[in-house]
Amino acid sequence: MATVTATTPDRLPLRLEEVPPAPPRRPRVLLVGTTLAAAASIALFGGLLAVYFAVRADFIAGGETWLPQGAQIPLTPGNMTMVTLVMSLVTVQWAVHAAKLRDRGHAYFATALTVLFGVAHVVQIGFLWTEWGLPLNAPAGEDTALQAVLLFTILGLHVAMVVAALIFLTLMFMRSLGGQFTGRDVEGLSAAALYWYVTVAIFTVLWYGILIVK
Repeated sequence: MATVTATTPDRLPLRLEEVPPAPPRRPRVLLVGTTLAAAASIALFGGLLAVYFAVRADFIAGGETWLPQGAQIPLTPGNMTMVTLVMSLVTVQWAVHAAKLRDRGHAYFATALTVLFGVAHVVQIGFLWTEWGLPLNAPAGEDTALQAVLLFTILGLHVAMVVAALIFLTLMFMRSLGGQFTGRDVEGLSAAALYWYVTVAIFTVLWYGILIVK
């Protein structure tokens, strides 16, 4: 019977069939966890949008306009930030593809571009808030109070989601710098890309349902 070279502490030979198997590797734990987090985010924004559309429908059914006099949601900032996020979809997939090919230069460049587009999105949403004439600190009972709370809550949570996605992507980028998540094993970057796809998809619904339809 064949034996291995390793011996036990008491110097007895260790038979091959007595060698304990390596612990099984948990398959795609990070990717599964990211999928669950993305599903939770979709459920959260689905509930918020249901409330928003119901309240807006009640206003319109009562013969009132949803946005009070003096408030507006300009199209240009929302459209520009939507274009920015669409471009980020290309760059984040580029990063994953380059990492699979072990093309670190392009992977790093594409990841940096994605982060840049995400930061630009946050800046553009901040600019939109300064333009729509809905003060968040409006006293209760004023015409703009309810609309401001709903709009700032929904878009503010999405900005928080974008920031979380950028942090996630940056962490996976840093781990790739250390030699992980390249070649055949790109689970980390794939998980970050998946969460980014969901983040952009949610904003697409917000962009049409809130910024376009109003």
